[in-house]
Amino acid sequence: MVMVAMALFGGALPARAEGSFCPGLMKAVGPKLAGHDAMFIRSYEPGADEEGLPLGLSTTAFVYDNALAAIALVACDRVDQARAIGNALVHAASHDRTFDDGRLRNAYRAGPVGAGAALLPGWWDGQKNIWGEDAAQDGTSTGNVAWGALALLTLHQATGEATYLSAARRLMDWIISNASSGADGFSGGFHGYDPQQIRLTWMSTEHNADVHAVASWLFRITSEPRYQDAAQKARRLLDRSFRGDHFLLGTKPDGSLADDNLLALDVQLWPWMAVADAPAWRKALTFAGTHLAVDGGFDFNGDRDGVWVEGTAQAALAYRMVGDPADGQRLLAGMRADRTASGLLNATRSARLTTGLSIDPSGQTTIPDFFYYKRPHLGATAWAVLAEAGWNPFTGARVP
Repeated sequence: MVMVAMALFGGALPARAEGSFCPGLMKAVGPKLAGHDAMFIRSYEPGADEEGLPLGLSTTAFVYDNALAAIALVACDRVDQARAIGNALVHAASHDRTFDDGRLRNAYRAGPVGAGAALLPGWWDGQKNIWGEDAAQDGTSTGNVAWGALALLTLHQATGEATYLSAARRLMDWIISNASSGADGFSGGFHGYDPQQIRLTWMSTEHNADVHAVASWLFRITSEPRYQDAAQKARRLLDRSFRGDHFLLGTKPDGSLADDNLLALDVQLWPWMAVADAPAWRKALTFAGTHLAVDGGFDFNGDRDGVWVEGTAQAALAYRMVGDPADGQRLLAGMRADRTASGLLNATRSARLTTGLSIDPSGQTTIPDFFYYKRPHLGATAWAVLAEAGWNPFTGARVP
């Protein structure tokens, strides 16, 4: 399979990333991964003015952040360290405390993964004298399952090991079986506590970009029609969400398109980063520059209340992909000031950043209460690595 990957990507796997962000990532995660065959890394560290993390994040290793970290470690030529995260993803998908259908949860408990069911994040509530968990973290987002598969496909490309390919196929098959939504697109996944979780019927542009990437990658390797069909299904939702120069968030639970006034930076970037044959979609980068840019970077949404470091790194890679390396380097240069003593980059430059979204993905709570805070963040650091390396995580290919 390594030879297949080499043929697909121009005769050689992407080269090692050099620069300033790989050493920081290794400083943060290397000692934690050392000596462990399977390990999840905590997504956040306490901010400079915090004694500790909020209880809801104190043990949390988000799948999305860990998948990104695994891909970034491969880009840093640290495949052995990436394996530990990949192995944790493989184990978690096949050893769940409640479900036996091969899903990934949105988060797991940070630390080594043992032989039994993968542990979920949580905390002891001394006032109520109960163990507490977070309904969103216990759930399963279709996009997060796809990111887990992207990490495993990246590891398969780097190592040639069939285990990672088989696990990625199982994750994609779970999406096909559990998140297909009519003729166009894949729905959000599941939300809530075990064992009766709520099915999320809305569709996300971002999720469908992720699914398209995984399905297309698997079709390149296997030539199996179901993966081509899945890629085309996700593409139809992306086509529907594109409004000429920007993307909508996706659809509401009833299938109607999301409100046009709700903007998100990654939604403007990921679809065309994941889909190579849609050059018109690149207009969304110009749209983002007009509607989401702030001094020194990009905001998460259109209120432009600060720099979202993770998204700014995504934009740096996006500029490189459209042949504008100068703007990409400008953004990366500014992000070097976001590095912390831990090696990780802060998630924001301001104390708090709004998103306009709700933490509750079920739609039952619509109050915008999802915020980013100025804390060292694994995901932001991984995106900075990918931008500096010129590594497209949706394809496993290096940007020219």
